Amino acid sequence: MMKNAIAELITKMADDELILGHRNSEWTGLGPVMEEDIAFSSMAQDKIGHAWALYRILQEQLDGEDPDQFAFMRAEQDFKCCHLVEMPIGTYDFSLMRHFLFDHAEAVRYDSLQQSSFEPLQQLSRKLKGELKYHTLHADAWILQLCKAGGESYERMQAALDQCFPLAAGIFEPGNDEQGLINAGIYPGEQALYQRWLDAVNTVLVKASLNMPDPATLIPQYGGRKGNHTPHLQPLLQEMGEVFRLDPTARW
Repeated sequence: MMKNAIAELITKMADDELILGHRNSEWTGLGPVMEEDIAFSSMAQDKIGHAWALYRILQEQLDGEDPDQFAFMRAEQDFKCCHLVEMPIGTYDFSLMRHFLFDHAEAVRYDSLQQSSFEPLQQLSRKLKGELKYHTLHADAWILQLCKAGGESYERMQAALDQCFPLAAGIFEPGNDEQGLINAGIYPGEQALYQRWLDAVNTVLVKASLNMPDPATLIPQYGGRKGNHTPHLQPLLQEMGEVFRLDPTARW
């Protein structure tokens, strides 16, 4: 049972990073300035690399499948990504706010794993600490810059926050046998991470003068962790795996 719970935890982390990595890569050549083309592309590559490292842990430590097979050959309902990462890139304000909320969630999660009793996750969390710090610093800087510009810029960022927040809260959808993972010291559980995330993002939102939706009345958009996805995921999966599925046995 514990092995299955650890595998579920790792799979949802990896699926989030794989899908958002592909979404963010869609900004290549479309960013508002050339520097952002490079930044979003670089961070997208990081996320896909994080996903691959997590899939490798599944394969090597938990009798999982080959990472490429697992990433490209599963059915939609077998993915455990949250709804936030599935959404199309939309406008830059939406993608930037998603980047801000998601990367702070990842930073909180990986920080908690530095004390994990599951050594492969502990080692990976320490290895990725620097990359995650860069990602959050990038998001924070753009949120503050655009909000301090005032006028339409501020209004669009507030609207993006209102749209993204329920989706982002869905990152913390509880998993199966979560209490067992907590008791075993694997990680602190979704509710604890959610509270730490609220504190982290609120610090930046206050500086940006953005109004965070009231967590007490918020309805998180759950479902992705249970295989219930938005209509946007399946087309992305088809596009992602198009080349791989031509010959899944090929060696590149």
